[in-house]
Amino acid sequence: MFITPTNGRRIILTELPLMSFSGYFIKGENDIMKDLIKNDVMQQMLLILDNGQMKALQKTLDSVLGHYINGYEDEKQVSSPVLLQRFIDAKRIEGCSTKTLLYYQNTISRMIKEIGKEVIHMMTEDLREYLTNYQKQNQLSRTTIDNVRRILSSFFSWLEDEEYLIKSPIRRIHKIKTVSSIKETYSDEELEKMRDSCQEKRDLALLDLLASTGMRVGELVLLNCSDIDFNERECKVLGKGNKERIVYFDARTKIHLKAYLESRPDDNEALFVSLKAPYHRLTIGGVESRIRAIGKMLHIEKVHPHKFRRTLATRAIDKGMPIEQLQQLLGHKRIDTTLQYAMVKQSNVKLAHKKYIG
Repeated sequence: MFITPTNGRRIILTELPLMSFSGYFIKGENDIMKDLIKNDVMQQMLLILDNGQMKALQKTLDSVLGHYINGYEDEKQVSSPVLLQRFIDAKRIEGCSTKTLLYYQNTISRMIKEIGKEVIHMMTEDLREYLTNYQKQNQLSRTTIDNVRRILSSFFSWLEDEEYLIKSPIRRIHKIKTVSSIKETYSDEELEKMRDSCQEKRDLALLDLLASTGMRVGELVLLNCSDIDFNERECKVLGKGNKERIVYFDARTKIHLKAYLESRPDDNEALFVSLKAPYHRLTIGGVESRIRAIGKMLHIEKVHPHKFRRTLATRAIDKGMPIEQLQQLLGHKRIDTTLQYAMVKQSNVKLAHKKYIG
């Protein structure tokens, strides 16, 4: 007797009394024949069954056809909280920060609670409806909701890679298009005004270090005095994913940083500390608050630490710095991120047009 799958290949079946599939057992190239039947059935059921049902079908086919796994016993279904914790553990091993892990956990937990299904039973329609409702209810921007989509995509892709799912249900939900806006940078005049307004040596050194290195504020507050190499005008920072890199500062920053350290009465290892005893390490909130106060006093709009980073990236691009080198300087994993930071000035576009086009 023959079985002819949709691919046209015929499978020879021989009748056996004990192990049977409708009274017949596959002989010959067993593994190949088993795959042909199993894949043919699962392909036809892909749009009908959800991930949990597809997983059960796969196990059933494996068991009935009896070639891959003999005496296979189904594992108990792993619950969504357990799967989420395993995902978080995997991300922790990859080097994600505590802040990132908490954001992942909160985002995915919220989705699981709202949809009300085990993740292995979720379908594309469930996730699409959730994202739509979540955006409307919270009046989120397209950028924010795409970040949520990206996190969920990472979670379901991991489930697929770990074989908890046959196919990620979010795969068909593509990147949400966002409106690209040209984000502002500091002008030379604004930078000089902020420097001139500093009453404390600490604040001047802090502003200069942010402006000349382009480091993240989270990296700044983790710096210790021992991380600074004044001879080479460089310092070692601990970036995202606990990755170390070297950043460089200019001569002016060196002078102001030395003056600040020499004026300190404490012995705290932290590079930047509070102005009053007991001289605790400066926090991200402390840096942001101080810089905002300087901007408010000078009537400069949108003053925050990250704007120094964007300003440095834009100037580096304008002056012809290769994007790959800027990527390394800023500590970006993907070059696309660097390109988002580096906004080319319109005046330079005009000059380039005159130079190359006429």
